[in-house]
Amino acid sequence: MTTAARSTLLTGIGELTTSDPALGTLHDAALVLEGARVAWLGDAGAAPAADDVVDVDGRAVLPGWVDSHTHLVFAGDRTEEFEARMAGKPYEAGGIAVTVEATRGASDAALRANLARHLAEAYAQGTTCVETKTGYGLSTVDEERSARIAAELADEVTYLGAHLVPPGHDPNSYVDLVRGEMLDAVTPYVGWADVFCERGAFDEHDSAKVLRAAGQQGLGLRVHGNQLGEGPGVRLAVEHGAASVDHCTYLSDADVDALAGSDTVATLLPACDLSTRQPLAPARRLLDAGATIALASNANPGSSYTTSMAFCVTTAVLQMGLSVTEAVHAATAGGARALRRDTGDGAVGTLRVGARADVHVLDAPSATHLAYRPGVPLTWAVWRRGEEVSPRRRPT
Repeated sequence: MTTAARSTLLTGIGELTTSDPALGTLHDAALVLEGARVAWLGDAGAAPAADDVVDVDGRAVLPGWVDSHTHLVFAGDRTEEFEARMAGKPYEAGGIAVTVEATRGASDAALRANLARHLAEAYAQGTTCVETKTGYGLSTVDEERSARIAAELADEVTYLGAHLVPPGHDPNSYVDLVRGEMLDAVTPYVGWADVFCERGAFDEHDSAKVLRAAGQQGLGLRVHGNQLGEGPGVRLAVEHGAASVDHCTYLSDADVDALAGSDTVATLLPACDLSTRQPLAPARRLLDAGATIALASNANPGSSYTTSMAFCVTTAVLQMGLSVTEAVHAATAGGARALRRDTGDGAVGTLRVGARADVHVLDAPSATHLAYRPGVPLTWAVWRRGEEVSPRRRPT
């Protein structure tokens, strides 16, 4: 006999952001979670009974953040690199090698604990769906164990053996390793493959080799592109049908047109742009052209050591020309689209019947406060898959 899933009614919602174009934003609303799914939403006065009731007392409710780009399987610290960058040294892809050395030297238990700590940190700030990548092992054995550990804890795992050519390796033979033996080793644990198509990392020819091999293995495709300057990353992503191309800091008119005419999401990483002292990605230009955008943290120890999606949303509003509604949509439904988890039963990044019960309650009457009160921790409560994942903030 199957036991019915326990239900929770969230009522007294002042503003309910659904991130669903058909539903929009509701006021004086309620939401019923049943097990791991949203079972009902609508006017608070018409809410059905539930096993548990939580009155949010006029607070704003939105879908949990979908962080579609992180690098959280790592060990070590790159504080010195950050300090040097703040003193004027430009960001270069080669700094990844420092983390590779530390990650290779760490135990499985240490990598797992570090990943779990960062995920808990993200959940406490309203993030409920996280993609994370390999890419700090860069050997078959270390990429395999990174993928295996990530698959234990993260929602989505991406293979990034093509992050950097490790010191002492021939570039051609390393590309062959990435698209051969290493790819075979990680495939049981990952759903995606990525490549860092950038100067100092992998050129267009080698990036295409990696993408073709990963696609033949049945993996979804992603691309790091156009971070340090205009280049082939966006075009390559669109040509290969990649779900997303991430960074998009420097875009030509042709790049913008290609994204607007494709199903490839432009994932923007504003915390990384700030940390590396690059220009902020042209979010407004992309949206106005008709492209789909996502916002993600790019949480990693070198170029963007933050798990705060709220910081990314705030930056997008205050410095990138987006409205609060557009920024929240990019950080929820946009991220879900970048992960191809925006449709069907259990969809993330939205609040509608059948969606995964991922709920973020703000200690504020509207989502506008995310930008109106920059830097203030506004998360009041978080449900992930229908389970409350951090203690509710006590009244002040």
